[in-house]
Amino acid sequence: MTSPSGPAPLPSTTMTALELRSSASLALIFALRMLGLFVVLPVFALEARKYPGGDDPALIGLAMGIYGLTQGFLQIPFGMASDRFGRKRVMVVGLVIFAVGSAMAALAPTLAWLVAGRAVQGAGAISAAVTALLADQTRDVVRTKAMAMVGASIGLMFAISLVLSPLLNAVMGLSGLFALTASLALGGIAVVLWWVPAEPVEHVVQARGRLRDVLRHPALLRLNFGVFVLHAVQLSMWVALPALLVQAGLPTDHHWWIYLPAVLASFFVMGTTLFPLEKRGYLRAVFLVAVGLIGVVQLGLLWMASGTPTMTGLALVLFVFFCGFNVLEASQPSMASRVAPPQSRGAALGVYNSLQSLGFFTGGVVGGWLVKHTGPQGLFTACAVGMLAWLVVAWPMRAPSAPGGHGAEPAPKTR
Repeated sequence: MTSPSGPAPLPSTTMTALELRSSASLALIFALRMLGLFVVLPVFALEARKYPGGDDPALIGLAMGIYGLTQGFLQIPFGMASDRFGRKRVMVVGLVIFAVGSAMAALAPTLAWLVAGRAVQGAGAISAAVTALLADQTRDVVRTKAMAMVGASIGLMFAISLVLSPLLNAVMGLSGLFALTASLALGGIAVVLWWVPAEPVEHVVQARGRLRDVLRHPALLRLNFGVFVLHAVQLSMWVALPALLVQAGLPTDHHWWIYLPAVLASFFVMGTTLFPLEKRGYLRAVFLVAVGLIGVVQLGLLWMASGTPTMTGLALVLFVFFCGFNVLEASQPSMASRVAPPQSRGAALGVYNSLQSLGFFTGGVVGGWLVKHTGPQGLFTACAVGMLAWLVVAWPMRAPSAPGGHGAEPAPKTR
């Protein structure tokens, strides 16, 4: 028997059955939703030209990017609503809105209607509610694993969509892909209602926090800045990357030959590095190394864009990129959920996901402008500068020395 004065036993890092069920079901919701989003992207720009009004490149760009804009504005209200009315209820409402927007896009007779459908899709902003519920239903000690399951589902859906998109588009066209997206959203509603565990009782009765407490929290501000930069860089990279692969001799419909192995191999690297090192108290070091690696990737792409890219070189930098990206996708929301005041967790993750969505929107718009006016060299230079800025901002962060800590930073006034 342990002496009362002896050290408390370390909490188990093995997920309970309830934690596994919660993580798997919520990851599936993300997967269904993100597959519906990703599967249209590889063919969207080409297929949108066939609609009335499709001769306007600016309107096509708006149709692609407006999803991220409406997501960015509505994540905070949806997150705050999940604090007040319950996570699952908000998730169902958001998925219904997403399905309606997908149906509008499927039935769109013109490009302007397609823009409207994409905007309504983005209005189903449930990411904050999903991640907040996952944080509610998992312990700190396994939170990063749980968030990694969500991140892995998103990465896997991205890779799968690159393979499926051209094949499905040939059979059903862009309108059929949007109809498939609506069906996947309805499948997500079924998962919420019948598989996701019930919300903790204490969530309903606890006092509500204030949004300004979230907006003034130093640790959350660092993470919010980081998620904005990460997703702006991610999307802007893909404005120029496909052209580099074509220049290296890989046809467009074979790009998944590079993407899929890189994504899958990076999952293995994340599983064998992030979780063991976090358990030993090295989360901060792993986090900062991941940020630095993505910065190095931008320099590698800059070097290749200035010369003659090779498939081997591009495959290597993409593997390194996905290693860093997956580590950050798993660790950042986990850290945000830990440092957020429990009574304002939905609002905090709403702000976090808003910055993520606005990063996507900014990356697409600014990335396209940079490629047009400065070429890929200017784009990758800007991405490298952005990653350096993030590294500087993130450097003062503090993470738990071992699993079971309660925040990526202690109280702001302590050192």
